[in-house]
Amino acid sequence: MPDYLWQKSTYCGEASNCLNIAASGDGSPRLRESDTPDVVLALGAHSLGALLRAIKSGWPPPVR
Repeated sequence: MPDYLWQKSTYCGEASNCLNIAASGDGSPRLRESDTPDVVLALGAHSLGALLRAIKSGWPPPVR
């Protein structure tokens, strides 16, 4: 696995279960959860933007 320079979400604060983001060698984003650091999600910049817009708009809806 490549060595990425991971950054922890500022929303996470001091919690141990956090979302991390890094840039690959070509600049495309990588995401992982700190509790499963070997599972890395590779996505394009447009996909990351769409994911962030969806989250900010309230997606996914709460589980009932």
